Amino acid sequence: MIVTCRVVRKVKVFSTHGDLLRELKLPSDVINPWHAIQTRSGQFIVCHGSSVLGDAVHRVCMMSDDGRHIVHSHGGQRGSDTGQYDVPCHLAVDDNEFVFVADRDNRRVTLLSPTLEYVRHVVSRDQLKWRPMSLCLDTERRVLYVIENEVKDGKYTGRVVVFSV
Repeated sequence: MIVTCRVVRKVKVFSTHGDLLRELKLPSDVINPWHAIQTRSGQFIVCHGSSVLGDAVHRVCMMSDDGRHIVHSHGGQRGSDTGQYDVPCHLAVDDNEFVFVADRDNRRVTLLSPTLEYVRHVVSRDQLKWRPMSLCLDTERRVLYVIENEVKDGKYTGRVVVFSV
């Protein structure tokens, strides 16, 4: 299990029995990490950036093996153009190490290459009713499950939307 610790900017890897196997301290410019995944080749990919806390940088980063350096990244200044994010909050990776990014406040899902180059938007804001918060990829069936939520008057509403990818 991989746990992303936002406040202390760490990624922790636990065994199936709950034993801490590894801890990565993220670089100082990776602020407010939301989610981390590990690719089949062992690389860690982290998405970070918070609009509520006023972070200027919203991106997806591939970390060096020790977690101290960014090897590849996609994104930068917060925005809605291609190549920009507004709270990239969740990731999924396929068998070929392509990365799916839930871009919460832009209401879309972006596909990146294994080196985090932009490929295309796989889900647009027109296909979603609310904000995508979480992703689950079924690699065998090539189906992407997007969990989207809305908060209105302090109440959460959500649903799962299914896309072929």
